[in-house]
Amino acid sequence: MDLGLKNRVYIVTGATRGLGNAAARELVADGAKVIVTGREEKSAAAAAAELGPNAVGVAADNSDPEAPARLIAAARERFGGFDGILVSVGGPAPGFVADNTDEQWTAAFESVFLGAVRLARASAAELGEGGVIGFVLSGSVHEPIPGLTISNGLRPGLAGFAKSLSDEVGPRGIRVVGLLPARIDTDRVRELDGMSADPEATRAAHESRIPLRRYGRPEEFGRTAAFLLSPAASYLTGIMVPVDGGMRHGF
Repeated sequence: MDLGLKNRVYIVTGATRGLGNAAARELVADGAKVIVTGREEKSAAAAAAELGPNAVGVAADNSDPEAPARLIAAARERFGGFDGILVSVGGPAPGFVADNTDEQWTAAFESVFLGAVRLARASAAELGEGGVIGFVLSGSVHEPIPGLTISNGLRPGLAGFAKSLSDEVGPRGIRVVGLLPARIDTDRVRELDGMSADPEATRAAHESRIPLRRYGRPEEFGRTAAFLLSPAASYLTGIMVPVDGGMRHGF
């Protein structure tokens, strides 16, 4: 299936590793050109180099108010256009209600929530018909995940923002979509599993609750992201797509 991605230009934040990197990889594989971001210039450049000539690395922190304009300018300067953005950020600090400090909440709000809002707002102002804004969120949008209280607090609010944005920019032909990963086999998930007393037992317990009985692979998430960002998904907006092997029960 031709997704219609050839020569389209996207920004993917947090793309030096994990889910952002998986999405950038699939976009490039299908012919898109991608601005890859990470907090450090060296890691962003290395990730882009691995993806080939249709990727350029730019150092950017999602919490930086100047980042959105700079990234959009880079897309236009390097590749001559701007067709969409996938906002992906590293997970906030784990912990239960009594564990997380005000400083951790504030840092996560600036990066995970307000940073994403700024990126989406700036993108909406610059995109034309056929443009798309995507968010990498979490299965916690629908159901809290024990030990990830900050994520549980921020991700559902961001999903609500995304839905509101989709209603506002839809008449201009701009789409807004979200992805809700659960247990995907990334460094982040391995780190979370490794915090338990018995990581192997923890993984086995999670897998037993997944209908497909395994963690997802990053490339499976990446392919889903590439489809949702592509013209092939041109009548999909305002939706949150679980990428979770069937863990979410209900509609």
